[in-house]
Amino acid sequence: MYGHLSPAHRNDLSGTCQDGVVTLEHLEAARAGDEKAFAKLVAPFRQQLHVHCYRIVGSVDDADDVLQEVLLAAWKGLPAFEGRSSLRTWLYRIATTRSLNAVRDRSRRPRLEPVPPFEPPTPTDRFDLSNLQPYPDVLLDKLDPAERLVARESIELAFVVALQRMPPRQAALLMLCDVLGFSVGESAEMLGIGPTAAKGLLQRARSSRSVLNPIKSGMEHQHLARKFADAFSQDDVDAVVELLTDQCWLAMPPASECYVGRHAVARFLRASAAGRPGGSYELAPVIAGGRPSFVCYLQGRARGLLVIEPSMDGMKIESIMRFLDDGLHRHFGMPDSSA
Repeated sequence: MYGHLSPAHRNDLSGTCQDGVVTLEHLEAARAGDEKAFAKLVAPFRQQLHVHCYRIVGSVDDADDVLQEVLLAAWKGLPAFEGRSSLRTWLYRIATTRSLNAVRDRSRRPRLEPVPPFEPPTPTDRFDLSNLQPYPDVLLDKLDPAERLVARESIELAFVVALQRMPPRQAALLMLCDVLGFSVGESAEMLGIGPTAAKGLLQRARSSRSVLNPIKSGMEHQHLARKFADAFSQDDVDAVVELLTDQCWLAMPPASECYVGRHAVARFLRASAAGRPGGSYELAPVIAGGRPSFVCYLQGRARGLLVIEPSMDGMKIESIMRFLDDGLHRHFGMPDSSA
């Protein structure tokens, strides 16, 4: 049945999982309707596909939903899979298509902005990515070391923000070619466009992508995160401001308000501290999108997530993102209550 598979495609069907080795026999059994064989078949790709979906949609919740659609589509479509491309290519084609569909459909259903429990100062700018969520680094532990390194670089929050501001097909091509190593021809076929059009889109994506800002590891990074947590949890706005660069900005997805500059950020933090019911926040450290982050607890209940972007030298903070999603902590394996 599989005599037409090339050696490279045969090798692509092999991988390891907890129960052993994935083989062509698993493919044959899965095509015959064996759900356990299908689970073993897709297991080596599952987490990679989740990361890929996330890069395009920019939300962990949406990536969860899209991945389920991908697996269902793969299960239903497996009998028609003839091996003309590798299984990996076939799965990424489905994942890319479903992710782009999710982005398109989401634009028709804008997310409602939360109403703050106090009167915030007038914002200095707007933040237009209401569905943005950071990716929990703990989920990358499921990947092997080489995959983990590539994934970690491409889920950094500043980079994902840049991807979300690109036209979706440009972002998808950038990921397929520059991160996953597919050829322009393969990527064009996945997107249903010609190679010439794909080259043009890829060139524009490469010219507009933001340069990743790798944070400095070591004591500077840890010290900065601790100082920020101490000051923020005590509503010591002056101490927080001392840690900011002059052009630091604060955004709070899914809210659209954005505060740019130390003085604007300080005005918002003071208004928040004065008008927030329930006292001060407790902060529990995590890593999100490769950045120092904290689950926020208010009166013992999880209330969203804070992510800080350190400067290149790790000594100051370039941005603060306060994600107003009370369920986000569960992606990080954190409890609903701090008690």
